[in-house]
Amino acid sequence: MRVEETSIPGTFLIEPDHLFDSRGVFYESLRTDELERTAGIVFRPRQINYSVSRRDTLRGIHSVRTPPGQAKFITCVRGVLRDVVVDLRVGSPTFGRHQFNELDAASGRSVYVPEGVGHGFLALTDDACICYVVSTTYVPGTQIDINPLDPDLDLPWECAGTPLISDKDAKAPTLAEALAAGVLSDFAHT
Repeated sequence: MRVEETSIPGTFLIEPDHLFDSRGVFYESLRTDELERTAGIVFRPRQINYSVSRRDTLRGIHSVRTPPGQAKFITCVRGVLRDVVVDLRVGSPTFGRHQFNELDAASGRSVYVPEGVGHGFLALTDDACICYVVSTTYVPGTQIDINPLDPDLDLPWECAGTPLISDKDAKAPTLAEALAAGVLSDFAHT
């Protein structure tokens, strides 16, 4: 497996090695020992979530307050996604910046999202399924939602039409509003 840090500090793109034979393909999607060895990431999964979306569904930008914080290991297990991470950590040298990656079931490519970094995606295919392996269990009231269409973030979603978005995400605060509300994590404490 290849582990490469993205332009957002602490966020990594993981490319598994594929073993092909006449039956198909095998690969290891997540090896916590390899993440620790290659990137210094100590990741202890506590919960696994799935989300299934139709084409042009836009979800996010989501994070979790610290404490409890939540790191995520994101994999597309069916279809294709335009995945984004946004640095929401106050004091980070890349605060407010984003990194897009295309995730698809065939490649097995994954993204590791550290605590304090927001995550979202656009489904590029019908019946796209994303798997979130997360470091903490769900704690009501700790979610941070940022509007994925925040004009100041100006995320280039490249959606062919109008994206399908939840009321919660459409009504979510902008990054500036979340910053003013004091709900974002401090870079030094993540």
